Amino acid sequence: MMQLLSVNVGHEQAIQYAKESGVTGIYKIPTDAPIAITKLGLTGDTISDTENHGGVDQAVYVYGSADYVWWVEALGRLLAPGTFGENLTISDLESASLNIGDRLQVGAVLLEISAPRIPCVTLATRMGDPMFVKRFREAERPGVYCRVIDTGAVTVGDPVSLIAYTGATVSVIENFRAFYDKETPEATIRRLLAAPIAIRDRQDNEKRLQAFSTPPR
Repeated sequence: MMQLLSVNVGHEQAIQYAKESGVTGIYKIPTDAPIAITKLGLTGDTISDTENHGGVDQAVYVYGSADYVWWVEALGRLLAPGTFGENLTISDLESASLNIGDRLQVGAVLLEISAPRIPCVTLATRMGDPMFVKRFREAERPGVYCRVIDTGAVTVGDPVSLIAYTGATVSVIENFRAFYDKETPEATIRRLLAAPIAIRDRQDNEKRLQAFSTPPR
């Protein structure tokens, strides 16, 4: 069984090249104390760029140790939990193996995967590499955003189990690739919309679908 390796909370601080607010909550610090998870995320955690992050469909960001192992080898340096701005670091979890709608039972808290993480300049600044957005995209290890189905408190060491989604869905990686592919077929967009994707992603794909039914001028 998987295990909760780290619970990470970020406090607001200034960052170069930040979005309009000029601040970020990406610098997450591990804590050993029990942390409550509400429908909007971890108590005490800062979400500065609320246009692109947070909300009920992207309340908790999860990253797995399997992806960390890959990055440590690729970057040639150790990486502390929370480096990617994730709230929860989970053992033996790998982004590429997950589907939209899969659920993670983390102690008393039940999460549902809703979207892959799309990298931005804030992550590149955090990693000290202006090319990191490109590297993160090419690595296809995005981690996952989750909505909170059952609230509660989590603590380091809590058991984690994966509950596979049985409805119509797409893989996290297919969702990730479709974001960048401006020529995504109509059939794929319809598959995305049939899955329990996050609201921001749903709105974007509904607009893309409309383009197929709009006659060219």
